[in-house]
Amino acid sequence: MQVVPSTLLALLLVIALFVKGPYSGLGVFLATMPFGVAAAFNLPAAGGASIMVMDLATVAMLGALLLERDAVPRLLGSMRPGLPGFVLLLLTLFCILAAVLLPRIFAGMTDVFGLARSNNQVGIISITLHPTTGNLTQLFRILLDALVFFVLATVLRDRPVAETVLVAVSVATGVHVVLGWLDVLTGATGLTILMEPIRTANYAILSEGAMAGLRRMIGGFSEASSFGYFTLGLFGFWLKYWIVAGPSRRTNWALAMTTIVLLRSTSSSAYVGMIGVLISLALLSVGGSVGRPVGRRNLSLFVWSAIGVWFVALVLGGAYAMVQPFTAYIDRALFNKLSTASGIERMNWNVHAFQNFLDTGFMGAGLGSMRASNWLLACLGSIGVIGTALFLGFLAKVAQLPLPPDGDARKPVIEGLKAGCLAMFISAMLTAPTPDLGLFFFALAGMAAGLSRGAALESQLA
Repeated sequence: MQVVPSTLLALLLVIALFVKGPYSGLGVFLATMPFGVAAAFNLPAAGGASIMVMDLATVAMLGALLLERDAVPRLLGSMRPGLPGFVLLLLTLFCILAAVLLPRIFAGMTDVFGLARSNNQVGIISITLHPTTGNLTQLFRILLDALVFFVLATVLRDRPVAETVLVAVSVATGVHVVLGWLDVLTGATGLTILMEPIRTANYAILSEGAMAGLRRMIGGFSEASSFGYFTLGLFGFWLKYWIVAGPSRRTNWALAMTTIVLLRSTSSSAYVGMIGVLISLALLSVGGSVGRPVGRRNLSLFVWSAIGVWFVALVLGGAYAMVQPFTAYIDRALFNKLSTASGIERMNWNVHAFQNFLDTGFMGAGLGSMRASNWLLACLGSIGVIGTALFLGFLAKVAQLPLPPDGDARKPVIEGLKAGCLAMFISAMLTAPTPDLGLFFFALAGMAAGLSRGAALESQLA
């Protein structure tokens, strides 16, 4: 085990979580999420794998919960048939089998794009399918995903208070935005050494990247795309919460800050994801209003949004036609993306992922055996049709979580959490290399499931 500068941060956070407990410590836990490349420690004996600060915080949340009374029965209650947790349990069990058995069953039958580590750098190369440490590391990530979902679903089911979630997401938003601007400022002043204590994982850190002369914002992550992916989750949450609950000082600031850093991230997948989120939420809002009178606020929001989109499109169109640096930036970020070497390489990964799916008789090459650049193809290529169906079933269950009645403070929070999951899923469909949607995605889903179930139980007792 290799101790790194961020090990101390991990230990302090673990102590704080045990002292505060899993409910009061929710804000502390979500505050670890923006530290995407801060390692608690590294494991040279395991191929240089890193145990992240957020990973250790997840285990600490479980440990703090297990110290409480009747913890195990409460956890099992989040896995009851009919709930999202039951489908996630089935998915987790299948992922264990897929990681352990499938690479051995189909060894040598197909070529995959897998991870290779050399001098603490990660590269993707074509290899013949066989068991690797990647199977274990990806299984570890899926187990952590399930763990964070079950813990948060249990904690918030027992104490379904909307304000607790709002405060926790606000803390995560603030930490993420601060790290983003610190990254930009330290890069502009040549003081990037100040960010090194939180960039300790054995990942390639693309901190010097630029697009059309503009330094890319990566904050506490390894690259602009992962920074944008996390930002999209926050953006989706705050946008939907703002729409449903209405403006407030906290909501206005949070939405403005996440929108600005999302645009500043220079991540093409984040830009496309942002457009996808706006269109999806608009369609969902229109669909939900069918057969009902349109409220004055919703109508006003629709009209001003249409005017705003028209005005922004006019300004951007003029800038694209007349301002050469802006033209180069948009071409690089969006229009010419697929024709770049990176775009061609990623399309090749997707083609191979689908071929892996076919070569293994629709069973998949095994969790962690291959990489793609699309969540659906990554699922099909690694966990096959069974695992993909279970994953989609879990996502559907989260999307269909029942909402409390109008006027309940938990309703806009649950809708915001669902929207955050939707935003991250849209982005994952564009670039995700593996089935893992990330700890923050499952944290949002777990909080939504806990609040929804807690509200339903309260209504039954009333």
